[in-house]
Amino acid sequence: MNYQRSSSLFATAKKYIPGGVNSPVRAFKAVGGDPIFVKEAKGAYLYDEDGNKLIDYIASWGPLILGHAHGPVIDAVVEKAKKGTSFGMPTEIETQLAQLAVSMVPNIDKIRFVNSGTEACMSAVRLARGFTGKDKIIKFAGCYHGHSDSFLIQAGSGAVTFGSPNSPGVTQGTARDTLLAAYNDLEGVKALIKANKGELAAIIIEPIAGNMGCVVPTTAFIEGLREVCTQNDILLIFDEVMTGFRLGRGGAQEALGIDADILCFGKVIGGGLPVGAFAARTEIMDYLAPQGPVYQAGTLSGNPLAMSAGLAMLTELNDRPEIFQSLADKTEYLHKGLDRVLSKKEIAYQINRYGSMISVHFTDSPVTDFTSSAKGNNERFKAYFHGMLAKGIYLPPSAFESYFLNDALRYADLDETIKALESLNL
Repeated sequence: MNYQRSSSLFATAKKYIPGGVNSPVRAFKAVGGDPIFVKEAKGAYLYDEDGNKLIDYIASWGPLILGHAHGPVIDAVVEKAKKGTSFGMPTEIETQLAQLAVSMVPNIDKIRFVNSGTEACMSAVRLARGFTGKDKIIKFAGCYHGHSDSFLIQAGSGAVTFGSPNSPGVTQGTARDTLLAAYNDLEGVKALIKANKGELAAIIIEPIAGNMGCVVPTTAFIEGLREVCTQNDILLIFDEVMTGFRLGRGGAQEALGIDADILCFGKVIGGGLPVGAFAARTEIMDYLAPQGPVYQAGTLSGNPLAMSAGLAMLTELNDRPEIFQSLADKTEYLHKGLDRVLSKKEIAYQINRYGSMISVHFTDSPVTDFTSSAKGNNERFKAYFHGMLAKGIYLPPSAFESYFLNDALRYADLDETIKALESLNL
């Protein structure tokens, strides 16, 4: 495939945009080469600036669960745009989407819309701190909750030490309030709680991780996490920016059978437009301004375009819950096909999958946390990524990202993907 125009556009972009992109993973730093510039997309396919057609396995990193340019969503946005794009005033559609979301998700009474997943997670932590009157939080290595200062933390020197900033601009003071644990390690969490008794406001986690590949919690770990939070008056925050309305109507809470105290949403709830949200039971949410003392605001929060896209998307998912099984079936089919091909190549690999999320790791060890994910053969992943791209398959340009399937994918597309893998020399 020819990518001459994409390379030219990237060269121009680098003159005016830091790194040539507005979000780092797009720059292909992890896999090498120049990023692909998209011109348009429809259904399961991307069409780039060089005229190439690509089968898409990122779906804009998750929100396009029904495929690109899905008719009802596009129609809703176009009609709403004709009446104005933003007012900075209440609109009925905000309440309509709130009612629908609350009806679909277990264990929430109220929801507040924001503009991104980062905003949702940042606000959820602030709310947890305000509600509990405590300052510290625990997060997990390999879980990404946006680029808010509290979340850009790397490991300390031992199981009960504070983390330290992993980005310039994040202060040591901020880092001291964030403790880092290993995913699927309940004993490590208990040690942190014991060492910081009475000081923890919240534990935040991706209930199904998607930022170290797809990593699934063990039943003992996720159930134990809920138990220790209850025992120690710590709020459990599920970051469902990826999993909310993707793993089912009720997201990961419903799939795992675990009730969190605060939920964060994004991706699907905006139907492809910028949006985020956080939700909880009434007693927690009523701590938010203007009703309570915890301040959070946003001029474009709940803007009518994002609300119309989200309402169209969630309405269809609510009315057609069979979509979730369809997506899971397609993902299982892809899993089996990739597994069949890779096993014949006699190389080390692992495939992780949950619902419509899946990832391939070139390692001989099970991938259960960030440390085991990082053991993957990155050079082999680069060859895999670029080999598939040359065959018209667009995968996440990082070994640490989940694939997100969309329901516009046909089984013929899955077969083409499996066939493309067969032809690679890895």
